[in-house]
Amino acid sequence: MAQFPKKITDDPYGAAVLIRRLVMEQGIVYWRRYLTAFAFMAVAAGATATATYVLGQAINQAYVDKNVAGIAMLSGVTVLLLFIKGVATYGHMVILSKISNAILANNQRQLFAKLMNESIAFFSTRHSTEFLARLTAGAKSITDVLNMLINAIGRDLLMLISLLGVMIWQDPLMSLLGFVVVPPAMLVMRKLVKRIKGLAYNQFTGTADILETMQESLQGIRTVKAFTLEGAMQQRIDENIGAVERNANKMARVANRSNPLMEMLGGFAVAGCLLYGGYSVVALGATPGQFFSFMSAFLLATEPAKRLARLNIDLNSQLVGARMLLEVIDSPASEQADDDKPPLKLSDARIELRNVTFAYREGETVLNRMSFVAEPGKVTALVGPSGGGKSTVLALVLRFYEVTDGSIQIDGQPVSSVSRKSLRQQTAYVGQDVYLFRDSIRENIAFGKIGATEDEIVAAAKAACAHDFIMSFPLGYDTPVGEHGTQLSGGQRQRIAVARALIRNAPIILLDEATAALDSESEKQVQEAIEHLCRNRTTIVIAHRLHTITHADAILVVEGGEIVERGQHEELLRRNGRYASFFRLQHRDGSQPSLAPVGATA
Repeated sequence: MAQFPKKITDDPYGAAVLIRRLVMEQGIVYWRRYLTAFAFMAVAAGATATATYVLGQAINQAYVDKNVAGIAMLSGVTVLLLFIKGVATYGHMVILSKISNAILANNQRQLFAKLMNESIAFFSTRHSTEFLARLTAGAKSITDVLNMLINAIGRDLLMLISLLGVMIWQDPLMSLLGFVVVPPAMLVMRKLVKRIKGLAYNQFTGTADILETMQESLQGIRTVKAFTLEGAMQQRIDENIGAVERNANKMARVANRSNPLMEMLGGFAVAGCLLYGGYSVVALGATPGQFFSFMSAFLLATEPAKRLARLNIDLNSQLVGARMLLEVIDSPASEQADDDKPPLKLSDARIELRNVTFAYREGETVLNRMSFVAEPGKVTALVGPSGGGKSTVLALVLRFYEVTDGSIQIDGQPVSSVSRKSLRQQTAYVGQDVYLFRDSIRENIAFGKIGATEDEIVAAAKAACAHDFIMSFPLGYDTPVGEHGTQLSGGQRQRIAVARALIRNAPIILLDEATAALDSESEKQVQEAIEHLCRNRTTIVIAHRLHTITHADAILVVEGGEIVERGQHEELLRRNGRYASFFRLQHRDGSQPSLAPVGATA
């Protein structure tokens, strides 16, 4: 079959398609403001061109007519024209800046909203700094592209046309000499564009690598210090920065390679105009003012002409960042919005897993036809070695992932048939690794219930056994917790998390090893807070420390994605099976070790 030539519109992120899309989707919204900016640009271009013509007339008044009054009048007109140019330039720059700020903010909001609608699986294969780079550099690139286009058309093209008008008016033949440099200049620019695209992409990814190393080193500063990894981290970031520096230097060489040629070609054009212009004055009777006016316009026209010649290179270097942002925004949401589904309606909050099978990756089953019921108002404990699938159960109940086979039902309603928002609003989750936002204690508790009153916040803190230590701080509830809550101890962070869950007043509680990383004293305090949290609520708890779940109404031993034992504490001990073996092992060890190495995940 015959192969048709590839069109420039075949690539959805090609330069032509991207430019058209940015103009039609983002720029056109502000067309009235752009029109006003164009008007200011036209005024500035007209004032500049008129000034070059007036300067020529002033030269004639001085050297031909010897008219002092005429010189004074034209000098005043020149001042007025340059003042008008300054005001018009100020006007269009302020308008374009406001448009750019609006577009930048809109794209940043749009990207963040898109990320908030992605699934947990979407983020598991990516580094957070990738999105920081896309959010900052990508959004700015879009505004830079639009500004380049507007300035190219409104400022440079209008300026060039108006100055060419003055040149042609003064001497049409001499004006043709200015166009001699255009064909070779365009040929050079075309060859440089392809190189720029690849270098710009490398620059973007290299910057993301620097951010990644920086973020990991700072967030893991305790590990870095403890294992004396300062040198290793310094070497890693030196390599990242060095790669970006080398790429930036290469990009500078390529992007500016045209400048010497452009200057040389421009020099030939200026020299030709000087020769012909001088000859016209000496031999053909042209006035000095005519020659001066032409050369002023010609020299002023070289700058916008060079910017227009470089436009393709500059656009393609910025379009890489725009593409990085739009690729994320355009991608189908991995967690499709389902607000149109009916809300979850709870009566008893009875949770049932029916033959649930799940795999994160094909061929690697994590849960294998698992079935159990978490009875209303009771505590169901999941225990067993790491990697058995315990944490996956909680993730599936919250619909962080969708089950591969089987179903999860709450009060007879499959969770897949109700909206995620209504499901999660009626669930409170507390994990081993508590995440606190960089805000005050008050705000971190209030995140459990947006709009919570002060009385509700204090009541939740008291129920979570957190009020006393909070009030021991000079700032009380206004105490900042630091990044990830690093200004609080582990036990304090856990109790803040329990308070956040309590204030939510949710009928379903999910606890994922909430006391596993705590010392005995902190564990006792957090355990007391958890008892308040679970009272009269349907609770599923994951625990490695078995003494914390001896009171559970049902204990399920999970291994290899299956439930191998189930019953209450005393009953399971009498069976002398896996649970009894685990419990006795921990009971003999006064330190009560967990079933798996600290930090392992189920």
